[in-house]
Amino acid sequence: MPELPEVETTRRGIAPHLEGRRVRELVVREPRLRWPVDPALADHLRGALLGPVERRAKYLLLPAGGAGTLILHLGMSGSLRVVPADTPPERHDHLDLVLEDGQALRLRDPRRFGAALWQPAGTTHPRLAELGPEPLGPDFHGDYLYRASRGRRAAVKAFIMDNQVVVGVGNIYATEALFRAGIDPRRGAGRIGRERYRRLADAIRAVLAEAIEAGGTTLRDFTRSDGAPGYFRIQLAAYGRAGEPCPACGRTLVTSRVGQRATVRCPACQT
Repeated sequence: MPELPEVETTRRGIAPHLEGRRVRELVVREPRLRWPVDPALADHLRGALLGPVERRAKYLLLPAGGAGTLILHLGMSGSLRVVPADTPPERHDHLDLVLEDGQALRLRDPRRFGAALWQPAGTTHPRLAELGPEPLGPDFHGDYLYRASRGRRAAVKAFIMDNQVVVGVGNIYATEALFRAGIDPRRGAGRIGRERYRRLADAIRAVLAEAIEAGGTTLRDFTRSDGAPGYFRIQLAAYGRAGEPCPACGRTLVTSRVGQRATVRCPACQT
């Protein structure tokens, strides 16, 4: 599943092709995405002048004039490309945002877990309403995590992957951040002290920033907006490396379960 760095990489890739352009039409070939595409969406977007492309968590926000905002989510396997509007669509190309300059933003989504939603001006879509702070924003820091964790019995990995606590820290980057901070992912969130949460917040910011600069993590279903894969995976220290030596101490990395997910940790470095 594309995580925050992959979505931010996509935002940076498509923004120069969309901002300041006017929409000619929305072509919906398959409305049965994660949530059915509203038939009125095409009317909302027709003729709209697109503003700066933004990101909230893993959602891409395309302001459409003063009427509202198109919200796109890539789901588990979605990707976006800017292509000439007359490019023949392939099997999983479900939606085109066609611009007056002859280009189109094309959503490809083989598993159809993505979404195209509408947020009227002056409102907040329910999918965005209860999200926690951005991990790279000023409201996210170790003291915030410490306060939010008091009384929490959930494992710390599940805690930082909760979008109501902080957005966009998915499985890969949670694993890496906890490794860097030296924290056992199974440890109860409420049993971690303030200083350790400060180290964890710093690690989360660092690993996400590095992944964004590297172009996201190469996954089976993800490529950048220009069609090239991301390059961060070669830098991963823990995720996907169970059975290999810890890069810090040499002990064998092991797999544990946190909730329904497997997670990799070093039994010596992470306590």
